[in-house]
Amino acid sequence: MRAMWNDTDLPLAHLISFRCYGTWLHGDERGSTDRFHRHYKSPHIPPDDRWQRHNRQSLKSEPVTLGAAQRTSVEDAIRETCTIRRWRLHAVNVRTNHVHSVVSIGGAKASRALNALKANATRQMREDGNWKSERSPWSDKGSERYLWNERSVALAIDYVMNGQGGDPPDFD
Repeated sequence: MRAMWNDTDLPLAHLISFRCYGTWLHGDERGSTDRFHRHYKSPHIPPDDRWQRHNRQSLKSEPVTLGAAQRTSVEDAIRETCTIRRWRLHAVNVRTNHVHSVVSIGGAKASRALNALKANATRQMREDGNWKSERSPWSDKGSERYLWNERSVALAIDYVMNGQGGDPPDFD
């Protein structure tokens, strides 16, 4: 199948993902990403038991795992944020330790969209009585994958809805 390229400077959508606090630390056996390993096609940081143990001991609170009511609050907040900002939500999947969404955000910056989704998810959980801590339930930052063509958007939607068991596909 040939990819249909978007002829504008704006991606068709973004795969926006963020993790719960403390659930995937540097040194983890799955590998991880930092500011030196986040460029296109760069390898993950390799596993390192000592570094992971150090990072676990440095946590300021216990790792966060979302229960069913919290996941519902998060999904409601993401849907509401997209509606209010007139972003098209293609897919959302709130898991116990991370969130994936595929969103068309027009000219908005992906980092602002990521921050809006995280902030509104926290606000909604607090309003629903599902988050009492003053700390954020989320790890710092997140992932903002640019999806430039229809095939990439379709692959991302499929991954978010059906592919949570393995590695994400190559969206490019």
